[in-house]
Amino acid sequence: MLEGLVLTPAGFVHGTLEHDTRIRRIQGKPVDEPEARRRAAAGLPLILPGFVDLHVHGGGGHDTMAAGDALAQIARTHARHGTTALLATTMTAPLAEIEAALAAAAPCIATRPAHAARVLGVHLEGPFINREKLGAQPDFTAAGTLEQVRALDRIAPIRLVTLAPELPGHIELIVALRAAGFVVQLGHSAASYEQGVAALAAGASGFTHLFNAMSALHHRAPGLAGAALAHAVRAEVIPDLLHVHPGALRAALRAIPELYCVTDSTAAAGMPDGEYRLGRHVVHKCLGGVRLADGTLAGSTLTMDQALRNLVFEVGLPLADAARRCSTIAADHLGLPDRGRLVEGAWADVVRLDAGLRLEGTWVEGERVDGEHIGPAG
Repeated sequence: MLEGLVLTPAGFVHGTLEHDTRIRRIQGKPVDEPEARRRAAAGLPLILPGFVDLHVHGGGGHDTMAAGDALAQIARTHARHGTTALLATTMTAPLAEIEAALAAAAPCIATRPAHAARVLGVHLEGPFINREKLGAQPDFTAAGTLEQVRALDRIAPIRLVTLAPELPGHIELIVALRAAGFVVQLGHSAASYEQGVAALAAGASGFTHLFNAMSALHHRAPGLAGAALAHAVRAEVIPDLLHVHPGALRAALRAIPELYCVTDSTAAAGMPDGEYRLGRHVVHKCLGGVRLADGTLAGSTLTMDQALRNLVFEVGLPLADAARRCSTIAADHLGLPDRGRLVEGAWADVVRLDAGLRLEGTWVEGERVDGEHIGPAG
């Protein structure tokens, strides 16, 4: 049983949460957020939904494209920062390398390792992207087909596909992928505003790391970013305050109702400064960022507990709204009503935080994952 200030979809409850692998009962008296924050400052813990991260390349010195138990170690690293469910995200690479990475990931997806976040499946980020907007992706881009995605899905479950809609045949591919049950996001793209709108009409339902590696907003050429701001219901964003300026983040929050947070984390997350792998690349962690040798941003060192703190203490969101953007919306994006929220019958994916939003403990499907006080207070 967990006692404290429990954040339910209806708001905070000062009471208890009973669980085994799933949440069995939530009892208590409702309190508004200002009162919940006051009681937390007096020493009561905050009980929030565990974080859901749909864009993870690595962590703890391990990369998703590596063999062996790399993904299990990544899932353990992120669980120690409050992430209870995640998608293992690939890099653009020759098809054989992607297949090998998925084969290595499949056992970890099928059976959750002890003390680790649940790996829900794979986010296929490339190779169906535009070489004009590689970002930190290696140049092994290709136009995609439904048959290719299905073949990869037979190795390990593909839950989310990022593609550039302007590539030949990709509008038709979006239609086919959606009909086959895959979630499609737009990213690493030089698409025009009109091509972005057409992709949304075809069934794309999100944007990958909004503003980054996509055609930018200009008032006479709105680009893919403009299509997102004008029409998107959902998009992912990296709130490390390095990939996206807080002002641009605030603009996106006003424009996109269900903007949600991802880390785009690399092997450098949770590690000291130094050199790490990102797929085929060597990347450098320094001064809180991860970059290629030429200075290009190459993923992040962000963890989801820090994402929550950034939203609350730097951007100024209410805690309940920030928590929803770190958990519930991402779960909804994958069609998972029993994750990312504290309701009876949902998986017992829970984080406990102090008033400074420092992590005190994580429970994944009811299992306690030993946590630490990580990061500064706001």
